[in-house]
Amino acid sequence: MPPERTNVPVKLSLPLQYQQDIFTELRTEDELVILARGLGLLRLVTNLLHFYDAAGNNLVLVVGTDDRENEWIGEALAEHYAISKTPFARGLKVINTERASVSMRERIYAEGGILSVTSRILVVDLLSKLLDPEKITGMVVLHADKIMATSTEAFIIRIFRQINQNGFLKAFSDSPEPFTTGFAPLANSMRNLFLRKASLWPRFHVTVAESLEGHRKAEVIELEVPMSDKMREMQNAVLECVEICIGELKKSNTGLDMADWTLDSALHRSFDIMIRRQLDPIWHRVTFRTRQIVSDLSDLRAILHALLTYDSVSFVKYLDTIVTAHSPPPGSTRHNYSPWLFLDAAHVLFQTAKSRAYQGKISNDMAHSSLNSFPTTLQPVLEEQPKWEVLAEVLEEIENDAYLNPVNVDESNSTILIMCADQRTCQQLREYLGTMHAHVNDENKDDKDIGDITRKGSAQVMMRRRLRGYLNWKTSLSNVTKNLSSKPTNGESQVGKSQDSPGPSAQQGRPPNKRRRIRGGGAVTSAPGRVPNSSVQTDVELPGQVSNLLEEIQPTEVEEVQKEEIIIDDLEDMEDFYELYDMDDLIMVHPYDGDMDEHILEEVRPRYIIMYEPDSAFIRRVEVYRSSHVGRNVRVYFMYYGGSVEEQRYLSAVRREKDSFTKLIKEKGNMAVTLTHDKGFEDPQEQFLRTVNTRIAGGGRLAATASPPRVVVDVREFRSALPSLLHGNNMIIVPCQLTVGDYILTPDICVERKSIRDLITSLRNGRLYNQAETMLQHYKNPLLLIEFDQNKSFTFDAFASATTPGTTFLTDYGFSSSGTATTTLSTSSSLVNPSSPKSAQHLLVLLTLAFPRLKVIWSSSPYQTAEIFAELKKNNPEPDPIRAVQIGLDMDIAAGSESGNVMAAAGIEHRTFNLLPQDMLRAVPGVTPSVLERLILDTGNISEIANMDVEQLDPLVGTEAARKIVNFFQKSVFDES
Repeated sequence: MPPERTNVPVKLSLPLQYQQDIFTELRTEDELVILARGLGLLRLVTNLLHFYDAAGNNLVLVVGTDDRENEWIGEALAEHYAISKTPFARGLKVINTERASVSMRERIYAEGGILSVTSRILVVDLLSKLLDPEKITGMVVLHADKIMATSTEAFIIRIFRQINQNGFLKAFSDSPEPFTTGFAPLANSMRNLFLRKASLWPRFHVTVAESLEGHRKAEVIELEVPMSDKMREMQNAVLECVEICIGELKKSNTGLDMADWTLDSALHRSFDIMIRRQLDPIWHRVTFRTRQIVSDLSDLRAILHALLTYDSVSFVKYLDTIVTAHSPPPGSTRHNYSPWLFLDAAHVLFQTAKSRAYQGKISNDMAHSSLNSFPTTLQPVLEEQPKWEVLAEVLEEIENDAYLNPVNVDESNSTILIMCADQRTCQQLREYLGTMHAHVNDENKDDKDIGDITRKGSAQVMMRRRLRGYLNWKTSLSNVTKNLSSKPTNGESQVGKSQDSPGPSAQQGRPPNKRRRIRGGGAVTSAPGRVPNSSVQTDVELPGQVSNLLEEIQPTEVEEVQKEEIIIDDLEDMEDFYELYDMDDLIMVHPYDGDMDEHILEEVRPRYIIMYEPDSAFIRRVEVYRSSHVGRNVRVYFMYYGGSVEEQRYLSAVRREKDSFTKLIKEKGNMAVTLTHDKGFEDPQEQFLRTVNTRIAGGGRLAATASPPRVVVDVREFRSALPSLLHGNNMIIVPCQLTVGDYILTPDICVERKSIRDLITSLRNGRLYNQAETMLQHYKNPLLLIEFDQNKSFTFDAFASATTPGTTFLTDYGFSSSGTATTTLSTSSSLVNPSSPKSAQHLLVLLTLAFPRLKVIWSSSPYQTAEIFAELKKNNPEPDPIRAVQIGLDMDIAAGSESGNVMAAAGIEHRTFNLLPQDMLRAVPGVTPSVLERLILDTGNISEIANMDVEQLDPLVGTEAARKIVNFFQKSVFDES
């Protein structure tokens, strides 16, 4: 039973009304709290943990946190302790792989307090009784949206609730979207968490709105920045490519749920993940074109992001890398470019992107002309991002405001905080802010233009530096491509001509992006893949042209005195500077970092915040920060590109969150009340697992027995969902550090579980062969379990790619009347690709030939594996965990085991054959698998067998087999002569 909590006055840091209401609910009830992003979830969690920590003799477990959240919670509890001076508070203790010794964990559990334990360590300690669930006061679960029926966290909660029904359980999440997918998602999530109440707190909640929209509301200035004409043209081109790709997917994959396959959904980060999740069950049947389009959608969405965040030169370089990555290797005739590169919109995208960086175009005729006669027509353009000019104007306005109001009238600092989406954008802005006041004296500009550049801020120094780096990179890329293509191949002349620039006979009278019908089978097979438009190709500029442009943009005296990269000064600069920065003179550029942004606001206390890119969660964090502090004024500049994908993505994210809370409110109003039985916890558990396992008819309930079956599981296997499902199927899980095998079902059955990825890796590095050898030495029935993912296709892609068209890899598994798993592996010479002797298919066939006693089980999901294990354990004795741990160690296990004592009493020596002598015996006439096993057990070595006569071998292998063996070893090479 958990210890009683004492009533100790606790000083909390919850100034807002909605925070106090949530805390009051959590003190009295176990519930799932779903909070909108940015409303201070971790602040609620730390105050709740401080409440239990101040009570003294409590043992509270925090589940589902990462390292940064542990650091946040630890610092917050230390601050609470410093303020309240509670004598019983001990702060947060973290148990991870660095503090994983058994004695240390046992001592920490005995001391109690607030403990954050990794899920893998905690589930092992609960099963091994190192931590008694009855002594746990309660659990606090974070990231409840990630907890599924087969997750380790759900396994931990089930073990805790199965034994301890009095301890509290609180779950938190600030991501409402995952709770709205599927059938009754909120009810299923609460069933996984063993909770009966959900508490929803969206931004439009009455209490939340009143707390954030009072008289302490932050001042927000919205700045809609218009995109340039070229940026808008490129955005429309990319959106056209995305729309065409989605249309091609709909045509090729009919019968799927395509309601969300729209252009608006494509703007979100999870769009390609959503499509891949729907295609995973049939991924082995979709065409190569469909797979390529799915990959292209990710590239196109990345291009949309890069268009708004990268500068013009970096964006051209990024497009060149995409084309280079999708280009066929030199000499290849089977690989084609991505389909979207052939669209007219792709031509517009690449051509417009280059026109923003430099002017000039090189035709194919110019590319084949001599370097000496090539005209120098390239000129730098270096278009700047529109936000840069607006940022310079905002900084100038802030500077004027600070000059007019030099004395702070509140508790805020005059620090300027600029928030960006990622570190790359932060690095870009740091470099821009460091070079914006330096201009390049150009003869083509008059004094008026130069003065305007100096006043508003110019990025010419940075852009010229970027262009020089880009041209040097392009020259290196051209040299690398030339060296790769110069490798002698059979079709070098044809491939090089088709990839670089088709000759006049192939290009006259038709555009380069049109397909030409070719007659004759031989010409079709030898023709290379299609080449996209000339503007898409990356190897059109010549080194001579590049060198002329490099000479034109050489660094001036102003550029040479500028730093190459403006970064945050670290400790290495302390040799020259020993003073601290004044907070009123700082400009901090920081990326959005989730809950960690609250630390930035609390520590920096900025008066001016520039949101360079929109983020709904950070806006709410600023609202909470401003409403929580009466004497801190904040002015926020909210920047976004008007009519852009950036604005649409932001509005769509806000709308999706609002719609998700609306669905959750409706589901909560119609949700049935969950009733539990008083007789115990076994029946609800089995019912829970039957509702989860939808792929097995009947739920697979085990027959009730006096003692539940026992399975010895290796501790490294708790990363998978199988131990959780075995425990749910009324099996006792015994975690051990096993040397041989992953699962020990009976004293004779050892199972080595492999996922598809792990199977391929183990086959290629030879680890699976060593594991199979050790299992054969120590167990009578070794099994290799190949387990597939539940949500993916039940097929082996590596096999499908290695086989010839029309062939299949057939496997059947079933059960005999005695409950023993039987596996039929159908292999033939047509299944093995002779050109790829190290393919996964070939290696698996060799494995089965090398170890005939090794049985192979194919399972479609962990649920099916649990059913197979239940059938294998029927009418069989239970395994011994101590013996399972001792097997494979450097000790005489036979002498310490019961079977070893029997053998020693009978005067029988414990011997084993190595694999090489076994392979030699298999080649002897008359040695069948059963004969080989008897000879291994009853003889010492091959020399002993070779010196035996028929009378000695007859009791072991039979008269006929004995005669063949004796004739083989006693046959002279001169008998035939």
